Amino acid sequence: MQTNTRKQQLFELFINITNKTKIVEPMKKIHGSLRDKDAIEREIALIMREILDHGLFKTKLTPRQLAHLVILFHEGKNDTEIARSLGDEKLSKTVARARVRLKLFRELDFNMPFDRERMEYLVNSGKTMKEVSEELGISPSTLREYRHIVEQENDATIDDYLDRIIGVMEDRDLTEQMTRGLTDDGLSEAIDITEADLADMMQ
Repeated sequence: MQTNTRKQQLFELFINITNKTKIVEPMKKIHGSLRDKDAIEREIALIMREILDHGLFKTKLTPRQLAHLVILFHEGKNDTEIARSLGDEKLSKTVARARVRLKLFRELDFNMPFDRERMEYLVNSGKTMKEVSEELGISPSTLREYRHIVEQENDATIDDYLDRIIGVMEDRDLTEQMTRGLTDDGLSEAIDITEADLADMMQ
């Protein structure tokens, strides 16, 4: 009796999630009713292609690689780990620049060994990069990296595209939360329930 009650509760939960009275696939494929990781990565890649096609972003990375970068960044991977996942650890600097262009900032990006406002003032003062770097006590290459971060933070050119990417990522988070919630609530056994099992419940 207790087993039948639990099955009925599971069935009602499935109906609430899928908004259907018929479930064709096992519970482990609930992502089919929402969107799985690969589908979301493809959708982000399409947005990246738009950005590149409009000449708003120059990089050696492909749209799919950029999409993969976004996914891995949100999973907590660092630039070297992302580059390694893309097949070449030497791409870490390319990854870092692309990440910054996409406003995927890390706290370390703004950990500057000088006053940021002073750097911005000097850069806009007409001095050469070499003169500014010498005054700040850093190398010209380091100055260029920090200047790039500040410029991209203030550049709203691709913000509309980035908002769309955020929307896709939020959808992914919702998908994962729903799936995780089901397993965390002790419903993992529902993975093996098929349409035939549900039909038996309703008899």
